[in-house]
Amino acid sequence: MSASQPHDGQSTVPPDEDDEDHLLDAEEAAEVIPKDEDDPMDDDEDGIEEEIQLQNDSAAHFDAHTDSIFCIAGHPTLPEIIATGGGDDVAYIFNSTPAEGPVLPTSYESNPKSSGERQGLKPLQKLEGHTDSVNAISFTLPKGEYVLTAGLDGKLRAWQQPISSPSSLWSFAAETQEVEEINWLAPCPHPSHPNTVALGANDGSVWVYEFDRSASSPLTIVQAYSLHRASSTAGCWTNNGSLLASVSEDGSFYVYDPFGDAVASGISTSGSGSQSLVGLTADDQRFEVEGGLYSVAISPGGTLAAVGGAGGHIRIIGLPRIGAAQNSSATAGSKGAGSKSKIGGAKQAGGPANTAGGGASAGQSGQILASLQAQGDGVETLSFSQQPVTLLAAGSVDGSIALFDVAHRFAVRRHIREAHEGEAVVKVEFGSGSDEKKWQLISCGLDGVVRRWDTRGGTTSSTQGETKEFKGHRGGGEGGGVLGFVVSVERIVTAGDDGISLVFEAA
Repeated sequence: MSASQPHDGQSTVPPDEDDEDHLLDAEEAAEVIPKDEDDPMDDDEDGIEEEIQLQNDSAAHFDAHTDSIFCIAGHPTLPEIIATGGGDDVAYIFNSTPAEGPVLPTSYESNPKSSGERQGLKPLQKLEGHTDSVNAISFTLPKGEYVLTAGLDGKLRAWQQPISSPSSLWSFAAETQEVEEINWLAPCPHPSHPNTVALGANDGSVWVYEFDRSASSPLTIVQAYSLHRASSTAGCWTNNGSLLASVSEDGSFYVYDPFGDAVASGISTSGSGSQSLVGLTADDQRFEVEGGLYSVAISPGGTLAAVGGAGGHIRIIGLPRIGAAQNSSATAGSKGAGSKSKIGGAKQAGGPANTAGGGASAGQSGQILASLQAQGDGVETLSFSQQPVTLLAAGSVDGSIALFDVAHRFAVRRHIREAHEGEAVVKVEFGSGSDEKKWQLISCGLDGVVRRWDTRGGTTSSTQGETKEFKGHRGGGEGGGVLGFVVSVERIVTAGDDGISLVFEAA
């Protein structure tokens, strides 16, 4: 029995002592703080403990970066070779092949051993030399002979692939700097101009470089354009590499003819000092997007360009057909769907009577064929499907993905409003290869998840066509999210804002 309780059960307080002497006066009492009803309940108050579930679907990971990974690129002929650049001012080349696992599960082993923590993939090479974030990276086409890094320090640096094996050390080849900051890089697929890239800078300039190892300065300027009046935010080539398109924060869009292929086909330049074939700016109220343009994509046939910008606005522009006869009696000027499409509610400007197959007539070069707005915030990413599929996918800051039917006047085929749980969609990309994969769309967002969608059919399914999730990154504004990815036949490799690159089996 406790010493504080006498054996006889009697109180230790003398009976003649006044009980009130043991009470505090009101003046002696400390301040009473009332309990705030909004205060969180103690975990043991209701016996429920919060449980955080983490899911990692990756087969391997690369964690050499010490800051966010801003960009990623895959080798064009060796898809297992990956290059990444990040906020730690460096880039890496690594082999994304996961380590071989046991043939049988652990329960079948006679002497099972704890596997412990999974080891990260080792870098093949660390690419240094930048003094600010590496925010664009690319292998050159068609063979991946060079890897180029571009940074917020304005430097463009190139490394040459070793002749023996890409897994050997890459040798530093050249460096150039013409601008303060580089925003994007795009490798050129032109068969007659290998190892050529385009870049866009914060001053609005667009540059085309060709790597010529026989020249005294291997990085040779092919063209330099200075039409944008604000930062150039995105750029891309036509599939044949003949034309280059770029957009800017000032809301302008230009199409260039770097190698003279269009002029050789009898196509004249626009009125922008003969520097561009097509030029549209915010001065044209039909084209104006208040807040600027931030994404651009070109259809597989090279006859349509889509540009996306603030407020969910998308403009569709006809491009010149190189090699096609310029027939003045083409369908240019035919009326489109009017001010508002009846399907899906997307706004639409005058366009072609029929754009089946994703093409535009020769006479519609430089014309605004459609004006779309199905989403409520900036369109950060665009992707055209490969033929015979005729879809355009748009990813928005509002967390949604919109699918437009190119063959039916860009009617909204599907609007996935919570594609990434309210977090911004960073990238969308259609599959290629078999007809089955051409219907597949891959997306990533700031929720930290990569998703795969089947774009066939409408919106009756509760999953909106989602077929698989790939999880492993942090997300939801906690210093996480997926900032990019590359897709091969076997794998999806990511660039994480958490500084990790995850390798997922695509099957």
